[in-house]
Amino acid sequence: MNVTGTLIQRPASLPVPTSQSKSGIALLYNEESSNTSDVCLRLTRDALTIQKLDVVCTSGGQSQHRTVVLRRQAAGGLGLSIKGGAEHNVPVVISKIFKDQVADQTGKLFVGDAVLQVNGINVEHCTHEEVVHLLRTAGDEVTITVRYLREVPSFLKLPLGSPGLDQSRVSSLLFDSGCHLNGNSTAPPPPSPPANEPKYEKRWLDAVCMPLLMARVSRYKAGTDKLRSNCFEVFAWDGAGSSILQFCTAAESTDWLQAISSNISELTQENIKLLNKSCSSDDQVVHMGWACETPEGRSARRSSAFRFLALRGPYFYIFKSPPVGATDWGQPETTYNLYEVLFKVHKLWLAEDCWLQARLYLGLEHSPEQPDGDPLCFSILVGHGQSHTFRVELASDLATWEKSFQRAVFLEVQRVRCKSYMCSSQGSVLSFSVDFGSGFTCSDVTSKTVLWRYKFSQLKGSSDDGKTRVKLLFQNAESKQIETKELEFANLTAVLHCIHSFIAAKVASMDPLFMCSHSLPGPPMNS
Repeated sequence: MNVTGTLIQRPASLPVPTSQSKSGIALLYNEESSNTSDVCLRLTRDALTIQKLDVVCTSGGQSQHRTVVLRRQAAGGLGLSIKGGAEHNVPVVISKIFKDQVADQTGKLFVGDAVLQVNGINVEHCTHEEVVHLLRTAGDEVTITVRYLREVPSFLKLPLGSPGLDQSRVSSLLFDSGCHLNGNSTAPPPPSPPANEPKYEKRWLDAVCMPLLMARVSRYKAGTDKLRSNCFEVFAWDGAGSSILQFCTAAESTDWLQAISSNISELTQENIKLLNKSCSSDDQVVHMGWACETPEGRSARRSSAFRFLALRGPYFYIFKSPPVGATDWGQPETTYNLYEVLFKVHKLWLAEDCWLQARLYLGLEHSPEQPDGDPLCFSILVGHGQSHTFRVELASDLATWEKSFQRAVFLEVQRVRCKSYMCSSQGSVLSFSVDFGSGFTCSDVTSKTVLWRYKFSQLKGSSDDGKTRVKLLFQNAESKQIETKELEFANLTAVLHCIHSFIAAKVASMDPLFMCSHSLPGPPMNS
């Protein structure tokens, strides 16, 4: 591992997406029932509201069931088509209502109504053909009882008149039985209903209101790395989900995903500011949010799982759920010292055009080197060669985590200033120190005698055996000769990460652009 690698340059600052309000139509898909329904999405700064169509009584009635009398005309039929049947484990549903015919003129029947009774006979467990027969032979006056299905069976979304899965069966759930139920001519207008008769209409009603504070979105199938097409889910902080939201085009899906993510990000930043007001300067939250941990290597058989990550004070926290109160912050799944972890982006994209690079950061465009479906991931390398790999949804998320790690590590190195590790060399027990001001120092533990000292700028390279031993190559300030120092540590990875963190912080402290973009106080410091 080379601890003197070059720092990757990033744009100093980018415009921050602001909260959005919008509304639109999507399809809500329930994986358990395979049913779908049209929904109206209403996005505000604080919440995503999902509305479903329902039939409501506008004259004060409360019953979900409606009983409607249809008077069959001599020259016409009932003016409706139906789909479904008990043989397919789905209800019989009105799939079409013909304009200006009997069913339409009542104003009480709607596409999506499940037929419950025909002339007092319960048909909820009847086959398609049985219901068709009842409607055909019911006489001139047909009384049907219906209930609107807010979650429409998926077959109702397919084109009318589809032959179905088995074209030889007239009773296929995809087949519209309507030719004998509706007439070929317009029926005369029915008599005016009594003034006190209930009136009905379709309306969008709130079904789910999802608070966006500490919420998350995901385009992937749960527990996998399989990307859904034009779909994503929204989850509240407590794990309650929205079911799958599906859109007509990839552009529309991306637009909604970014709008929701933008509002979540803004609420997170406000929450961080509020939290930091009651925290000491050494315990400030730099960034926090959701990411999906993807197992690798020996743990690859485990499924992916979402984790709530936080950069706060001296630690990098991993939680199973967001910390809501002070007690929760004391119960993380695991924590790591910030200066002993290494942040690594899996696939770095390169863009010559600066504006394109900025747009990629904001998630407004796909990376040219990241094909559709290629995940955006970063790893946290920790002690003893272990690591955690996390996946995010947007390139802007990846950029935010990278920039936040740079800031958090810099602040922590500034706070600690010096870190010492026990080590050994040629049988002697030594103390190896990394000091932000003076560089590297090695001293004898017993006598406290300083054996050697070098500035950061004198470190020219390093090599290690991947276990416990490392060789540090320093250039003598006077002779310009390379001097090799070989040391052995119990946790070599942590030491190398610490060296990397201190060097990165030292370089950053001398970069006015970095100091300004991160709003860090104090003039640049020289080695």
